[in-house]
This record gives sequence, C-alpha cells and structure tokens, in this order.
Amino acid sequence: MFGKRFRLWGVATACALSLSAQQKAADSFYRLSSTTLNGAEYPFEQLKGKYVLIVNTASKCGFTKQYADLQRLSETYPDKLVVLGFPCNQFGKQEPGSSKDIEEFCSVNYGVTFTIMEKSDVKGEQQNAVYRWLTDKSLNGWNEEVPSWNFCKYLVSPEGQLLKFFPSAVNPMSEKITSVIAVRGNIADSHIVNQ
Repeated sequence: MFGKRFRLWGVATACALSLSAQQKAADSFYRLSSTTLNGAEYPFEQLKGKYVLIVNTASKCGFTKQYADLQRLSETYPDKLVVLGFPCNQFGKQEPGSSKDIEEFCSVNYGVTFTIMEKSDVKGEQQNAVYRWLTDKSLNGWNEEVPSWNFCKYLVSPEGQLLKFFPSAVNPMSEKITSVIAVRGNIADSHIVNQ
C-alpha cells in the first residue's frame, strides 16, 4: 500500500515538475523581443494566444521562394498564426542586403506583409536572443536543434511553448505545419518531435 502511494506521489510530482518547466519556458518566450526591419521594438508578449512560426530567411537561396508560401500561410490563418522572418547572412552569405534592400525584395517579389526582423545571427557567438531561446533546451524545455541552413522553422504554441522544429525542405504550407495549426489540439497531449 505504501509503495503504491509512493509511486503515485512520484508520478504526480513528475507531472507537476513537467508543467512547471513548460510554464517557465512559456513565460521566458513572452519576455523576448526583437527589432523589426524598420527599427521598431517588437515585444513577444503581444503574441500570446497565437501560434508563432519563426523562420530564418535569405533573399538569394534555393529556398527563397518559400517567402510566397510563408505569406500564404499567414493569410490562411490570420487569427491563429503569426509568421516572423529573421533574415540571416550566415548560410552561404545569401542575405547580403541592408534592411531597406530586404524589405523591398520581400515586398516587390513576394508581397510579404508578415513581420520581418532586422538582419542578425541565428547561431554562434552573436546569436540573437530569440534563437538562443529556440535552440537552448534549458530555456525552451527540449530543443537544441540550431538552423542548419536558411528557412528552418520553429513552431511555438499559443501558450508560448516550443512545439516543433522543421528543416528547410519542409514547405510552410506542408501538412506537417498546417495540421498543427488547423486543428487546435491539447498541448499536453501533443508529443514534441523533430520533423
């Protein structure tokens, strides 16, 4: 009897610790902020209640055409999803332009209206704070996957928890992404996996 009670207490304690870690990760996500291409401060607290897809972008990459699908995705789920682009020049030097160049390129070529941040590093010593959170499991709760190329994607839940990582080749309109957003599941039951 005592052994059974002890086991149940252990399970309850583990669940409580897990929920506490998830809440800590969510709280830390909403304390983040970034700077947009036009220099405006962008606090992540305003993202509460929506899915957030964070993508490291580049203008001269084989995956650059994904800008069109990122725009389409943001238009498909305007009340449920926010797409945030983070231009980066660390992969093949494929984002050499200035903020003005990037903004013009995205607007003219792909009609981008979702928020694009200022160019920054997504890995290494100068990694920006958002990508530090996305790639440090002590902050996000589980993931250490750093972008391996342009257009890697991280999906954050409406509660501020990192749900999934998608490599560059996964299209923004892929069912792997849309199925999570379209059907709002119980976060506790969604198994967090790399795709």
